[in-house]
Amino acid sequence: MKKPVIKSPFGKYITILEEADKDVKNKEEFGSILILTLVEEVGEMARAYLAEHGRKPTNLAAQRDETYEQELGDIIVSAIRFARIKNIDLHKRVMYTLGKIAKRKTSPKQ
Repeated sequence: MKKPVIKSPFGKYITILEEADKDVKNKEEFGSILILTLVEEVGEMARAYLAEHGRKPTNLAAQRDETYEQELGDIIVSAIRFARIKNIDLHKRVMYTLGKIAKRKTSPKQ
């Protein structure tokens, strides 16, 4: 079966994840696992960022683990994986959010 061509900035990532997740992507609990993974990765990024930028300089474990830049990559991949299994057009969602940000500049909430 020929794989569909994905025309999105995320297409290359989604193609790679299709192969990586082929054994688990259709399992009912996979979406829940990805949500938990996303929350975990956000926590890891926060811990690493706060350790590096002086808020928690004594957190030696965070300083030995991955950097917040590396954790940000984990967050993005987790979000892409979730969007893929839920058939969410991530490019469309990002463009929608960018539009909201632009609109706030011209029409701030009162």
